[in-house]
Amino acid sequence: MFRTTIKIDGMMCPMCEAHVNDALRKEFPEIKKIRSSHSKGETVIISENEYSEDKLREILDPSGYKVISSESIPYNKKLISIFGI
Repeated sequence: MFRTTIKIDGMMCPMCEAHVNDALRKEFPEIKKIRSSHSKGETVIISENEYSEDKLREILDPSGYKVISSESIPYNKKLISIFGI
């Protein structure tokens, strides 16, 4: 799994966050989790795949959101035990 952080210019409100999330989910249905923040100017995706910055631009730029940068790193979900083990 990968955690991809995308820096995006142009998100101004929660509706913009929803538009970005919807556009990415439509193109990449395998996304496990996605969260956008207009105040931070970023979207974070948890998925099985890495996504190229060029492909992200191709999806978001036509809708008025500018991809500034993206970074993918391996992601391991941390399991928390209620027993402290």
